[in-house]
Amino acid sequence: MAHSLTYVDRPAPSAVPVRLVDRAYESLRDALISLRIEPGEPMDEKQLSASMGVGLTPVRDALKRLTLEGLVVIYPRRGTFAAEIRVSDELWLTEVRIPLEGQAAALAAQRATREDCQRLLTLTGRTGEEGGNPIDLDVAIHRAVYAAAHNAYLETACNQHANLAMRLWNYAFRRDPSPCDVPCTLDSVVHAIAARDPERAQHEAEVHLRQFSDEVRDLLSR
Repeated sequence: MAHSLTYVDRPAPSAVPVRLVDRAYESLRDALISLRIEPGEPMDEKQLSASMGVGLTPVRDALKRLTLEGLVVIYPRRGTFAAEIRVSDELWLTEVRIPLEGQAAALAAQRATREDCQRLLTLTGRTGEEGGNPIDLDVAIHRAVYAAAHNAYLETACNQHANLAMRLWNYAFRRDPSPCDVPCTLDSVVHAIAARDPERAQHEAEVHLRQFSDEVRDLLSR
């Protein structure tokens, strides 16, 4: 199935231009997380290349990266597919994410720059905006927290597991789209970071993850 995929408009520092493979990766990643590319759906390199207006090499490199992150699977002689969603993964993801998210929040409280804090506060200020997508906002806040920890290895690990968790969330929310407030409970994490309180930031991040997990399991059980 052909998809109309657009690049994610995220400005990069002028000294480090975003590579085509990174742009292709972000577009495909977001399409997979949002389920615009369905679980188990074939991902034809040529169709994706034509849809995004880039060559085959960036698409192939992006797909390889997404395979390593568990969002895509490649079967010999069969092709490339969006990974299936296994409900049982929710528990395993939560067990990994709680310590990672707690550590990221604690480090962010110690290392965040003034610009980091301003970005986080600006994002949380958008909570509850009419017409906004609370899940997209939650993802943006999480990614900003990871970046504010200023540990590239931790940021990579957090993002990889958050991508899988948000895909599960979208899957659960699609099954029962009734409103919920869990994606909008990161305010306390951000305020703890801005207050330079690592212990409280870690605690609030872990509480948020547990609430998130409970909500997903509740939606999946309906």
